[in-house]
Amino acid sequence: MADTPAENPQSKDHERFAEGQRITWVSVAVNVVLTAMQLVVGFIAHSQALIADAMHTLSDIVADAFVLFANRKGAEAADEDHPYGHGRFETAASLVLGLLLAGTGAGILITASGRLQDLGSAPSVGVAAMWAAIFTLAAKESLFRYMLAKAERLRSPMLVANAWHARADALSSLVVAAGIAGALIGFSFADAVAAIIVGAMIVRAGFKFAWAAIRELIDTGLSAEEVAAIRHTIASTAGVLSMHELRTRRMAHQVLVDTHVQVNPRISVSEGHRVAESVRQRVLDAHPEVLDVLVHVDAENDLLGNAAVQLPERAVLLAHLRELLGADSPELEQTTLHYLGNRVEAEVFLPSGHVDALAIAAIRQRVEAALPGDPWFAAIHLNQRIAPN
Repeated sequence: MADTPAENPQSKDHERFAEGQRITWVSVAVNVVLTAMQLVVGFIAHSQALIADAMHTLSDIVADAFVLFANRKGAEAADEDHPYGHGRFETAASLVLGLLLAGTGAGILITASGRLQDLGSAPSVGVAAMWAAIFTLAAKESLFRYMLAKAERLRSPMLVANAWHARADALSSLVVAAGIAGALIGFSFADAVAAIIVGAMIVRAGFKFAWAAIRELIDTGLSAEEVAAIRHTIASTAGVLSMHELRTRRMAHQVLVDTHVQVNPRISVSEGHRVAESVRQRVLDAHPEVLDVLVHVDAENDLLGNAAVQLPERAVLLAHLRELLGADSPELEQTTLHYLGNRVEAEVFLPSGHVDALAIAAIRQRVEAALPGDPWFAAIHLNQRIAPN
């Protein structure tokens, strides 16, 4: 059976952008209709509350326009100035929308407090205002449920925040309906009491979204459970002896990860690179929200220090190695250096062919005598390749 081709990340981003635009345009259309209806009925029925709610709905249109811009920018591909993409535009939008939500709730609280202080001046409103408020409430609640379901499927904090903004407007419409109903039956204080309760709920929701966006902007890591899951994926990768310095941060709906993995110090660079690529791919496959993984390969646990950086570079060590082997030693075919702790181990390969065994024994004896006091080399292993017949 043929393998299923991997899904194109760019195709997923385009689909997500298109869906986000579609959701927001639906919100714009609903809010335009509701604003016009509330203004007309508000003036006809002499309802100041309904006119104020129309202004609130108008603010949603402004918010939707901001979301359309941020969603478009967030979908742009990475460039030289934004090598990780433009996902943080969504985060900034979530912050602004959260503050707008909190401001809306604060406005309701202030208005409600004013009503409680001057209940006698409440305007006489017509029944048409009540029907308009009920219709607005139903439309806003339906819009909220539609937007929230789509936003959660797309895992977009910005769209989730905008959905809850629609819920805030629905709750303010509930306050308007309660106020109109109270005025119609003689309980004018009901509007103000309900407004205070709902306004406090909206302020709390707004600050919640704003705080989540701020945490992302200051690179707060994932939850302990999410980090533990990623840690397990990395630690269970073949070739990884241990790991440390696992760090995570969010960028809109995606996650960036970097980590250090310790491998066998005597494997080749290419094998160590393969282990790192295996770690990266396993994390990407097991955790779809992860955008990229940066893997640093360690021969030792560098949390305990990195004394190897104080040792000489390769050219200096090779020159010193030639002195230890002696001027009469054959030309070296290959030398592998292992920087381990504060010393170096060298694997030296002598050329294949007819190298005098007594000469090799003399070289070994010379090296063994010099190593105990050598400042850099902990061990030198002499090897000779077998010549082909």
